[in-house]
Amino acid sequence: MPGKFSGKLDFAPIGDLDKTKAEKVDVLVVGAGFAGMYILKMLKDAGYNVLVVEEADGVGGTWYWNRYPGARCDVPSLEYSYGFSDELQQEWEWSSKYSTQPEILEYANHVADRFDLKRYIRFGQRVMAATYLEETKSWYVVTSSGNQFESKYCIMATGSISAINKPKFAGLDSFKGDWYLTGRWPHENVDLSGKSVGIVGTGSSGVQTIPMLAQKAKHLTVFQRTANYSIPARNRPLDPEEVKEIKNNYGTVRERQRDTRAGIMVRVENDFDNYITVNPGMKSALEVSEEERTKEYQERWEKGFHGFLAGYTDIGLNEDANETAAEFVRSKIKETVKDPVTAEILSPKNAIGCKRLCADTNYFETYNRDNVSLIDLNETPIETLVPEGIKTSDKVFELDVVVFATGFDALTGALTSIDISGRQGRKLADKWSDGPRSFLGLAVEGFPNLFTITGPGSPAVLGNVLMAIEQHVEWVFQCIDDMESSGKTEIEADMVSEDEWMDHVEDLASETLRYSCNSWYVGANVPGKKRVFMPYTGGYDVYRKRCKDIADHGYTGFTLR
Repeated sequence: MPGKFSGKLDFAPIGDLDKTKAEKVDVLVVGAGFAGMYILKMLKDAGYNVLVVEEADGVGGTWYWNRYPGARCDVPSLEYSYGFSDELQQEWEWSSKYSTQPEILEYANHVADRFDLKRYIRFGQRVMAATYLEETKSWYVVTSSGNQFESKYCIMATGSISAINKPKFAGLDSFKGDWYLTGRWPHENVDLSGKSVGIVGTGSSGVQTIPMLAQKAKHLTVFQRTANYSIPARNRPLDPEEVKEIKNNYGTVRERQRDTRAGIMVRVENDFDNYITVNPGMKSALEVSEEERTKEYQERWEKGFHGFLAGYTDIGLNEDANETAAEFVRSKIKETVKDPVTAEILSPKNAIGCKRLCADTNYFETYNRDNVSLIDLNETPIETLVPEGIKTSDKVFELDVVVFATGFDALTGALTSIDISGRQGRKLADKWSDGPRSFLGLAVEGFPNLFTITGPGSPAVLGNVLMAIEQHVEWVFQCIDDMESSGKTEIEADMVSEDEWMDHVEDLASETLRYSCNSWYVGANVPGKKRVFMPYTGGYDVYRKRCKDIADHGYTGFTLR
């Protein structure tokens, strides 16, 4: 049913279950997205007894759920893909520079089938609780159907952007029409033809879906709280010769991806010897003339999304430098949107890059359509939903359908929604009540043998997430293998190391402009969530080296028992 959530799942309280009936495995993995599938493959190939439990009915993680119109990756397809198998790289064909959700999901299923992963996955199993049993040094896990598992290691491959931020508007249950969440879009076709549609939210999912909804709806009303910067994606079909060249040089591509700040590469003059990260600028934006800056920004605007903010060294650090890029984008918005009032509402006032930069196809152009209108919620906020639609402080908007593009409880939500208990019954949700604490985004003090793939404190969401996933999975696999080889039974992050790491994450973020606005990076989109900058901003390359050094020196910062 569209958008109808009870919030209730039937499962027996842990105290009422007979733990002796738990199915025992070496490693239990939670989640069958790209992280879960890769760690499953590595562990099963190495002979471990491993099992994956997954809430959905299929693989793909975020790409299983995110089926909204226009859903597309903002990392180039040829780079947003696994690099562990050259055979897989060579045989799979991407159709466009930026892949659509259906194509990515097809790829995920291809991977699962190719490596015979699905028979090790229990679908339709939402993990409700995970408890560390100190007497057996194992994790006891219970799912929504009452299934029980016990494992030495528990790997949370739950995704960084997977827990939906459910709408909390008054009167939602009174609305007589259908409502949908972009993050939980129905699998069946949603026909909006001839309907009055309202969409709440203009973040990444909103920017992608609004042009698509406008093509179908009789009228589309966009309710915007915060304007967002968006750069044209310049998506295009992939040229066969380009694909051939990249496939012939995939070893070089992957190697150099790993040495970049964001795990994303751009070719320079068809020369793979000069395959560098997004052609970064070497000057301050303030040391060149306005004419030169405008020319630079225009060239990057024409090339599209990736690399736009890399034109100058200080765009992310200096307010005045940042304003030069921000004002350029505002000028493009005003140049594109015909109505000056609408253009002004769509023009962000915050620093560019403090929120995740959006990539779009005809987003701003959509507001020139006669069947699209924009409501500024800063001027007339939503008061409640009513049977007819949405009531703002100004009027009632009669709607047949409401779409909530309200985003995700990023980085922490997928973990805190599970009742995770560590040593002495300590709850992860309690430990993270004032913001997440982890060591490297991989492990949490007080929770032995629990690994969090691309967790808070890692750089994953600031670049190519699939590249970050591969690095984390390979590190965790090596850690487990080293533990078993050495006869150790427990590994746990040290409190001092955890504190030092999170202080480091905070210090690095505070040196940038990313902390200057309310974004999902700081949890500002979720009411009541503690405002803490969660990702590591030091770059994939630096982070990867730090993780390797820690492992090479016997897992410094961890206690092994």
